[in-house]
Amino acid sequence: MNAAASKPAVVLLSGGLDSATVLAMARAAGYACHALSIDYGQRHGAELAAAARVAAAGGAASHRTVSVNLDAIGGSALTDSLIAVPSAPSAGIPVTYVPARNTVFLAIALGYAEVLDAAAIFVGVNAVDYSGYPDCRPAFVDAFQALARVATKAGVEGHAPRIEAPLLHLSKADIVHRGVALGVDFGLTVSCYNADPLGRACGHCDACRLRADGFAAAGVADPTPYVPA
Repeated sequence: MNAAASKPAVVLLSGGLDSATVLAMARAAGYACHALSIDYGQRHGAELAAAARVAAAGGAASHRTVSVNLDAIGGSALTDSLIAVPSAPSAGIPVTYVPARNTVFLAIALGYAEVLDAAAIFVGVNAVDYSGYPDCRPAFVDAFQALARVATKAGVEGHAPRIEAPLLHLSKADIVHRGVALGVDFGLTVSCYNADPLGRACGHCDACRLRADGFAAAGVADPTPYVPA
């Protein structure tokens, strides 16, 4: 039996392609996966509805959503309706970057992991085919792991949960291949920054571009529903 089989893990689940693949990978590794989604005041609720679908289809042991309301501080096109979502790639870190988002998400996951006595926290950050967000890089993951060792009861007792980022060095095509091999139904997922209430993708934002390019490079049919032109 896999050594992880009896151990719980927290899986941050956004409802997108990457986190759906991470859930499948954690399940395949034998973890009892407790999916955690964050309602952070994002532009639309379609991804949260997708997260619920993915958790159910992906065999999560449980799924809960925590509200944080990062829209109270704004500063991002994803949390401030007055900032438009770009329809073309931009130089530098784009306005879709949400200040401190992954730090906040992992902090909540860290607390939940302590409650569950979880061995690991899985997060779908990626530093290959990504938008250049600073909190998706290896240095960020390493720094948060160090924090987990000193900021929690579990950490100071010598058994901090591991921060698992299995997609960190994979291309989007690689991620698609992993997901397909593990039976992920990508048609359940929503990645678009500007999806409509039905979860249909805009086809123009950075997330849509990366997702479409990934399916194309993988040679896999793209199941994404798009808003009619």
